[in-house]
Amino acid sequence: MNFWEKLGKSERPFFCLAPMEDVTDTCFRQIVMKAGRPDVFFTEFMNIEAFGTKGEDKVIHRLKYAKKEHPIVAQIWGMDLRKYILGIKKIKELGFDGVDINMACPEKRIIKNGACSALIKDPAFAKEIILIAKEAAGDMPVSVKTRIGFNNIQTEEWIGFLLTMGLDALTIHGRTRKEMSKVPAHWDEIGKAVKMRDEMMKAGGKLVGNKPAKKTLIIGNGDIKNREHGIEMAKKYGVDGIMIGRGIFHNLLAFKTGGADGSSADFSALPIKKRLKYALDHLELFDKTWDDFKNYEDMKKFLKMYIIGFEGANDLRVKLMGTKKNEEAQKILEELI
Repeated sequence: MNFWEKLGKSERPFFCLAPMEDVTDTCFRQIVMKAGRPDVFFTEFMNIEAFGTKGEDKVIHRLKYAKKEHPIVAQIWGMDLRKYILGIKKIKELGFDGVDINMACPEKRIIKNGACSALIKDPAFAKEIILIAKEAAGDMPVSVKTRIGFNNIQTEEWIGFLLTMGLDALTIHGRTRKEMSKVPAHWDEIGKAVKMRDEMMKAGGKLVGNKPAKKTLIIGNGDIKNREHGIEMAKKYGVDGIMIGRGIFHNLLAFKTGGADGSSADFSALPIKKRLKYALDHLELFDKTWDDFKNYEDMKKFLKMYIIGFEGANDLRVKLMGTKKNEEAQKILEELI
């Protein structure tokens, strides 16, 4: 039984931290874990085109993780079918619990070559990618993250197709590629996908290859604020899991339960020194993990998340943004804690 199957049998819903480019590296995931861990972690996006090239060493850090982060899924994207085989072999060697294919990213520079959310317009090639990924993965589970359409909502056609592919899990971001994140997520469409899945199972539908239908776990994604909100939406729309993305920036404790009444914990309610301690821990972990491999400037965007919502926060944030080295920021925070 793979980890998705175990989660499918556990208390619903389970929670996932969304894969986010230049955000969800191993350091940030470990900080989220300390604050209140989700059930599943995903890596940043990994371009499969890099596997087996001289440039692999420059991007393989995207797949760096700590043992305590299990279960962890490597998210990949790209167009070269041969590289999917090579990349997934590497992912298995690295000990990941699963592999996820990115069919959701809406960035123009990525979709112009037909990758990620552009695959919504090319289900035939999406099918090739999934089939070769499943063959390469063997007993390692394969999942997909996608949107409900490209220019228009295509839940029946696109999500319906993916449900025939025998995926272990399917994360549905409730917006089209065209909508980006400019409109509220269409959770009614995510709920529609759940009903489609359940009807397929009830009817004894067949997968590609005429195999018996597999119950693909459906993970809802879009505008979820915290655990309490996620549970509410899961009950309303029937999803198996909930994925939180941008919500973690507004509340680092988004996955944590606060009181006995089931309400979610609130990072802004923590004493200021405790909030600053999270920032200091992140700085120290960043320095220990990356040394000179990553530029300190990459760390500054995270500091903005911790230093907000209290008297003097703006001045402190400006001061930290003016630092040139990790050690300078650490010293400033140490004096305040």
